[in-house]
Amino acid sequence: MDFTFTEEQQAAAEAARGVFAGVAPDAVPSPSLTPGAVADDFDRPLWRRLADADLLSLLLAEEHGGAGLDAVALCLVLRESAKVLARVPLLESSAAMAAVQAYGGPELQAELLARAGRGEIVLTVAAHGRTGHDPAEFAVTARQDGAGWVLDGVQTAVPWAYDADLVVVPARTAADRTVLALVPRGAEGASLGEQFSTSGERLGELRLESVRLAGRDVIDAEGAWEWLRELLATGTCALALGLGERVLGMTSEYASKREQFGHPIATFQAVAVQSADRYIDLRAMEATLWQAAWRIASGAPGALPASGDVAVAKIWASEGVRRVVQTAQHLHGGFGADVDYPLHRYHAWAKYLELALGPAAAHEEALGELLAAHPLG
Repeated sequence: MDFTFTEEQQAAAEAARGVFAGVAPDAVPSPSLTPGAVADDFDRPLWRRLADADLLSLLLAEEHGGAGLDAVALCLVLRESAKVLARVPLLESSAAMAAVQAYGGPELQAELLARAGRGEIVLTVAAHGRTGHDPAEFAVTARQDGAGWVLDGVQTAVPWAYDADLVVVPARTAADRTVLALVPRGAEGASLGEQFSTSGERLGELRLESVRLAGRDVIDAEGAWEWLRELLATGTCALALGLGERVLGMTSEYASKREQFGHPIATFQAVAVQSADRYIDLRAMEATLWQAAWRIASGAPGALPASGDVAVAKIWASEGVRRVVQTAQHLHGGFGADVDYPLHRYHAWAKYLELALGPAAAHEEALGELLAAHPLG
């Protein structure tokens, strides 16, 4: 088996490292120092640099001005973005573009994809349902009205909702099918309620009351939402991995310099064992991430559907990122809570990712149901 990334995938990661090299985590707005939202908008200058480096259009085909790469390349870039706490809707916009490309009609593709790939318009996805604990596709209903559609319902905790030009909303039809509706910001009948994440970013509760959309703005292809949901989850796992790797690196650097009883605390067995356990967590997060990303990118068959690999990646990412930041805080002592040191920012972002991924127990239950439906051996 060959686990080596392709030259194109490695080039994407290298380009991302170049762009994110100019981002200082110390300068990322702190939720501990800012009441309410940490900022009114995402990092637009960074967004432009990503567009200039062709990193917003990674998943788009050449005909839409993209590089034609896959989910593995996107996850490599997301991993680098999380190391510096990049405040951009890279995951959401990239995943939404990929869904439009894979399942949208020609007219919708022509109107959106090239512009979104250049960073001229921003897309996000409503993926958390009404409460954050129920399936997103059941939070909104969609019914056909002539050639168009009418949407009603509520989606909570929509990332970048106040900044995006379009929100991709999964909605359920009377025929018990899920469609993807592209709701423009400011659409008649659509409103936002302000919410905040643990990282201090502004989220939006999207309320839809008889919102009317043209037929071309609704994707009713079978499997579109399931594919988009799995890509979003896998990308979130990549963010958790990148954040965890950076936090463990910070912890290792601190422990090698902090002395007690005349010796660096990194030489103490208890410290070394805890750090080693977190390293194992990260390697498990990495292995399961690339397995899930590869299944999505290749469409390769397996003993279980790709959703099984995504569930395993989510189990490790949700539990792993929490353990990594908790250990980091413990080994840093009071220094880890100092607002002049960036670790508390990573902790806040890690909690947001953990909540976005959902509890490991839920994914273990889903994996058990898949195993029951697809017996191995």
